[in-house]
This record gives sequence, C-alpha cells and structure tokens, in this order.
Amino acid sequence: MRGWFVLGAMVGVIWGSARAVWASEEPEDARLEALFRDYLEETFRHRPMMATRLGDHRFDDRLDDVSPEARRADLERRRRLLEELPKRVNLERLSPDGQVDYEILRRELERSIWLDETFDTYREDPRVWNEYLTESVYLLLTQSTRPQSENRANAVKRMAEIPRVAAQARATIAAPHRVHTETAIGQTQGAIAFYEDLIYDLAGVPKGDPEVAQAAAPVVEALRSHLAFLKETALPASRDDAWRIGRAAFARKLELELDAGLSADEVLAEAEAEADRVLAEMATVARLLWGTYYPDEPIPPDDEAGRRTLIGRVLARIGDERSTPEGVVDDVRAQVDQIKAFIRDRRILRLPEPDRCTILEMPEFMRGNSTAYLNAAAPLDPDGRSEYAVSPPPAHWTPEQIESYFREYNLRMLKILTIHEAYPGHYVQLEYANRVPRLIRRVVQSGPYVEGWAVYTEQMMLDQGFGDGDPALRLQQLKFYLRAVLNAILDHRMHCEELSDAEAMRLLVERGFQTEGEALGKVIRAKQSSVQLSTYFVGRVAHYRLRQAIQRELGERFDLAAYHEAVLNQGSVPVRHLPGLVRRALGLTEGGAAAPAR
Repeated sequence: MRGWFVLGAMVGVIWGSARAVWASEEPEDARLEALFRDYLEETFRHRPMMATRLGDHRFDDRLDDVSPEARRADLERRRRLLEELPKRVNLERLSPDGQVDYEILRRELERSIWLDETFDTYREDPRVWNEYLTESVYLLLTQSTRPQSENRANAVKRMAEIPRVAAQARATIAAPHRVHTETAIGQTQGAIAFYEDLIYDLAGVPKGDPEVAQAAAPVVEALRSHLAFLKETALPASRDDAWRIGRAAFARKLELELDAGLSADEVLAEAEAEADRVLAEMATVARLLWGTYYPDEPIPPDDEAGRRTLIGRVLARIGDERSTPEGVVDDVRAQVDQIKAFIRDRRILRLPEPDRCTILEMPEFMRGNSTAYLNAAAPLDPDGRSEYAVSPPPAHWTPEQIESYFREYNLRMLKILTIHEAYPGHYVQLEYANRVPRLIRRVVQSGPYVEGWAVYTEQMMLDQGFGDGDPALRLQQLKFYLRAVLNAILDHRMHCEELSDAEAMRLLVERGFQTEGEALGKVIRAKQSSVQLSTYFVGRVAHYRLRQAIQRELGERFDLAAYHEAVLNQGSVPVRHLPGLVRRALGLTEGGAAAPAR
C-alpha cells in the first residue's frame, strides 16, 4: 500500500451503503465526533488536497497554499485541537469504542505534531511536492465519483495553480537528501509525460482537446523548469548521508507511528529471532523440492552454509517461471480471478460487492518506491475505485536487469504480492475500513494494522489450501515474509547504526535471498523513509498472535470468516487496541476499553 492518512500530511458490513450515517447513542461519543468534524471542516478549507485525498470534493477546484506561513498555521490548528481535546471531551464518559477513538485521535495529533517539529520535510525531501504537482489532478480523474465533466473542470482549475506550487517548491527546497532528489527527478519526468499524454485519456477527451491542452501547457512548462532546478541546483546541493535520523529520533518516531506498545530495541530483537526461525522453515521446504529440481545432484550439507545454498538454488529454479514486461499486468489479472474464487469457496471472508478494484500498470510519476501499491478509495468517497498498480521494469533497463527483476517477481511471487496488495489484503481490508461508521477510524489509519493484515493473509491463504500444497509457492511465501522481517532489521540498523550500503546489500542478498536489483531498491527505500519498513513485521506479529489466542479461546466454535470480519470491522486501528475490540465483537469480554499506552 502506498501509505496511510496522517493529519499532518494523510458487526457486519453492508456493501453498497457506503455513506451510512452513524449517530451515537452516547452523547460524549457524539461530542468527540463533532469536534473532529469541525476540525476537518476548517482544515479542508485550507488544505484542498487533503480534502480530495479523503474524498471530500467541495474543494477540488483549488490547490493548497504551501507557503511556510500556511504550513505553520496548519501545525497550530493541530496543536490547538490537541489542547482542546481533554477540555471538550470527557474521556471517562465515552463508551469503550469512544475511548479507543479518543486515544487514536490524541496519539495521531501527537505524532503529526512531533513529525513537523522534528523534520523539515518540505525543505529536505523534493518528493513531497509531487502530491500537489501531479497527484492532485490524477486523483480527481481516477477516484472521484463526481461526474466526469465536473472532475475535468475542477482539474483544469486546479492545473492553473500548479505553476504557483512549483515555484514555491523551488523557493523552499534546500540541502535535500540525494536519494530523495534522484527519485523526485524520475517522478517529475513521469509527471511531464502525464500532462503531455495520459491526462487526455483519464479526462475522457481526445488527445489535444483544446480545453485540456490549454490548461496543460503551462503545467508542462512549470514542470520542465522544476526538473531543471532538481537536476542543476538541488542535485548538486544534495547531501549523501543526511538521511539517517539517528537512534533517539528513530525510537521516538517508532513509538508514535507504530503505537504497538513495543520499543525500537524490542522490535529489533524479535525480528532477529524470527529471521532465524523463518530461515529454518525455508530450509525444510526447500529440502522437499531439491530432488525435483536437481535429481542428479546430492543435497547440500545440513549446516548453515549448506542450508543457504540449498534455499538459494531452489529459489533460483522457481524463478525460471516468470512473467515479462509486456505481460505482467495481464498475469496479475489472471491470478486475481483464481484467488477470489478460492476466498469464496473456502469461506475466508466476504468479499466486497461490487468489486471496485482496478488493476493497472503503475503510472510513471508514481514509480521509484515500490513494485506495486494499492491506492484505496477515499474514506469519504468510498464508492470510488481503488487501484492495484503493478510496475514493469524501467524501459531503459538491460535484458539482464529485466531477467533479474522477474526472477524476483516470478509467477509464484506475483501470487503472493496480489494476496498482499489486493485479495484479501489491502484492497479488501480498506474496503471494510471505509464502511466503518466511526469517522475517526475511517480517516486515521494505523500502518502496522494495514501492513500487518496484508502480511498475515499471505501465510493464512496458503495454510487454508491456496496453491494446493505447492511447496514452491510456500517457499516464495516464506521468502516474502522473510523480507518483511528483514525490513525491520534494515530499518533499525540503517537509521540507528552506521550500516553501510554494502552491509545492507549483504543482509538482503545473503540472508534474505533477494536479487541484487530488489535489494538495491530496498536499500534506497530505507534511506527514503524511516520506521515505515518496520510496520510490516510488527503488524503481522500482532495479527498472527491475536488469531492464535482467539482460536484457542473459542476452540471448536472458532469460525475463520467470522473472526476475519470481526477484525476488519474495527477499521485500521492501532494494533494495541485490537485484542479488546475483537474480543468484544465476538462476545468474549464485557470490557474492551483502550489499553494504556506503554
């Protein structure tokens, strides 16, 4: 998934009743929601892009003031809300669900305020400006449920504001991180192509349509100036090693963003132990496949070096069955039908109806951070489409690089990726989340919950029989999970220690069996972010342990679909709240108030 909404940036589900209105019987709960609605109303007027991203389309014809003064005013709004929260809402009078919502909002405000006070993102990371320069228009034309003619008219008006924002970007960006600047250059090149070509298809008009062409021309000119600035001014001034945020900042950021009750050191220790366990399981599965792939060779010795050789050589043969740049999106579409049929037949959970997930080739201006993403429908406009985007390798890559790419994302790995990103992973989970009647939970989402659910489903689907017991598919699933575990180790060691690029590559290639191209991309991603790479492992452990605990408590009464829907019906809540909420939903406890922060 591309990310979750942040305030400083971004019992049954009735499909089709997307805008069900929730009116709490608890006066204090209603007071909390009213306070949050008032905050959003004020913020949306000043931040139209936030409104668009969340699905409120009243401000789609304008674009944000991104001057330092406007950004300081936004920070003050959040500080003011955090200060007013305990004065205007009595925590003790809230329902158990209301207490969870209160804690979610309070922690999110603390987190977003701390981030803005600690990091100068608009100055140091040129990528953030692409939200305004390109996504602001792209989202109108792809996800809004307003009439196409209205979206097109709003896009034209918004495009008129883009040269102003591009000029503000050039006036703001200073001493950026090199890895961010290099990615921003590639994305800006993609943005130019978007306004020269793709925009016409999305706007529903012939290429060269006068209205769109007249609006796009100044945007292209502004983006060309911006690209020249990035190449000629920002890149030479970029810093190579300034991306490390340091141990203290990393620990605090992890505490605030994960909100899982774990310290940075505890996450690292758990990840190191889990990596060893997964490696042992991979060796067991690879041993089952050795005779199939290498019938005339003796199996490697059963020691640490031999097991790594065993796993690596078996994975190499699995990678022989792979896709192509031209066929990868079609391959994913074919796999989706198979996966959805399995979910229905085995009663994994109820799939969303109607299905609003569009599978497409990743737009060029979105590339540079991941191989695939799920761009979910907006929570305030949930009838819009979601996008499962898959990126083919860059056109300028050599045949050797392309082969390496598809060895990593071979046909079996694409199945695991699709489970994670779409069914029953991100797409399904976020469709459920968009139908949660509590506004705070729809708008504020927890990264560990979202990513953890997706990683949990990878193993769960195979455990329930997807793939008919194919050990090669299981080995790919374990490799994909090992990647999530190593993400947490890489995240910590890149930002808290002096881990070099070469050491990071060895960690991923030798311990994680990743191709060099995939590993290099992950090292770049670790430099471009901090803490986010830890969300996969932390969230998966929380989901997996809760499932085990609930299943043991219920024994023969445990129903997998009912459990999954009880989890999904809570919304994307911080994982420390999940046990109480799910137990109450399943009738296992009377309580369920928010667990105290650790």
